[in-house]
Amino acid sequence: MLQELTISHSYKRTSRIAVSALFFLTGLCFASWASRIPTIQEKLHLSEGALGGMLLALPIGSILSMPVAGVLVDKYGSRQVLMLAGLLYAGVLPTLGLATSSWQLFACLVIFGFCGNMANIAVNTQAVLVEAMYGRSIMASFHGLWSLGGFAGASIGSGMGALRVVPYQHFLMIMVLAIIIVAVAIRYAVAQDAPNAQEKTPLFAWPDKVLLTLGVIAFCSMICEGTMFDWSGVYFKKVIGAPPETAGLGYNAFMFTMAGFRFIADFLTVRFGTKRVLQLSGALTAGGLLIAVLLPYFNTAILGFLLVGAGVSSVVPLVYSAAGRSMPSSPGRALASVSTIGYLGFLAGPPLIGLIAQTTSLRISFSVIAVMGMCIAIMSKKVKA
Repeated sequence: MLQELTISHSYKRTSRIAVSALFFLTGLCFASWASRIPTIQEKLHLSEGALGGMLLALPIGSILSMPVAGVLVDKYGSRQVLMLAGLLYAGVLPTLGLATSSWQLFACLVIFGFCGNMANIAVNTQAVLVEAMYGRSIMASFHGLWSLGGFAGASIGSGMGALRVVPYQHFLMIMVLAIIIVAVAIRYAVAQDAPNAQEKTPLFAWPDKVLLTLGVIAFCSMICEGTMFDWSGVYFKKVIGAPPETAGLGYNAFMFTMAGFRFIADFLTVRFGTKRVLQLSGALTAGGLLIAVLLPYFNTAILGFLLVGAGVSSVVPLVYSAAGRSMPSSPGRALASVSTIGYLGFLAGPPLIGLIAQTTSLRISFSVIAVMGMCIAIMSKKVKA
């Protein structure tokens, strides 16, 4: 019996480490792209409005992958889907740096978004399975590794920018590292998905009331996250007036607290409950954005972005964990349903920011996004504590 418990504990630990590494990988790949957006914008001579339309491609690819990802995970298991999607996600990254026209970048971003969200659904399904093994909340810690990967990607991107390394060469180095991570970690991912290869499932099932509420909260959070991912560097460059070598520090500040608070979010959730943590998250997100808008100076904007990172840190992990538990027989489809609604925030955010910034200013567009933080706090009242 003792030997069985030891083996079980060892299996849980190695599975958790492997899934954590794969979360780190997806964050690293995404942030590598996000950190070089100002450089690519300048290279292709894109205005704020044109950049907003270009960034629409990424969530379009994500949305297109949602129903496909849920079905593939159900049929073939999350580990198989994650292996393929992880390799493709890393492989597409260098093409973003090779694009020489807006239509080429748009096409590559659609594929990048498709592969990235396939990996996202599969790795979150893996996280739900590992969390079930532990019997307690650990989802936020996985997303903390995603943010840590994002922080690493942003820091590497800032360094590459300062050294004037072109995006293609930068992305190629990240691709090689990502392939190594997938090759090593995938062997230890959870294999017991119980794939439903014989079961016919619809590509998309309309979510019930519980999943719909969770999806709306994710929608509001992802608008805020998408704004920070895609526009933080531009905001610091155009509004704060930061030079190119420090324009990425706002994004780094956001990713720093986003990663850090995810490592304590599980403790806070056990201590105070999901509802209260989500309400606090919404308040911090709205407050941070308003500070950056009302006090557009370097130090105050950094403070605001730090608060936004803390605010959005636990929203998506808590929503995904609740969604996976609501459909234990098919967590992949539950996650796909919630993610479909949530990623509409990524779909709406980039063009909304670009449109408002083009007609008014970036400061006003960021103040509009702050309303989404308030909505998180309001909608969270409907979530079970």
